[in-house]
Amino acid sequence: MFETIIAGTVLLVCAILLVRLALGVRRRMQFDFMMQRWWALLAGTWLRLWRWPAARRQANRETRDAIERARGGGEWDGNVYRPKSFRKPRKPH
Repeated sequence: MFETIIAGTVLLVCAILLVRLALGVRRRMQFDFMMQRWWALLAGTWLRLWRWPAARRQANRETRDAIERARGGGEWDGNVYRPKSFRKPRKPH
């Protein structure tokens, strides 16, 4: 199975390179640009899929930390939260 996949991939790459050789200069430049765009799209998609679980875990962790900071050290006045750090002594005028 693995050998078949590798052989198919090599055959596809060889066919793409053969097509590229048969093109003229202008068409070859357009072809190269198109292949670069496809490769960037494929690589970007793969990278986003690869990093997605880690990014989601990090976002969950930061959310939990923010909630814990909001729970401690302050007062709620309706839907307004006032941390204790806002209650500093006033300077006399």
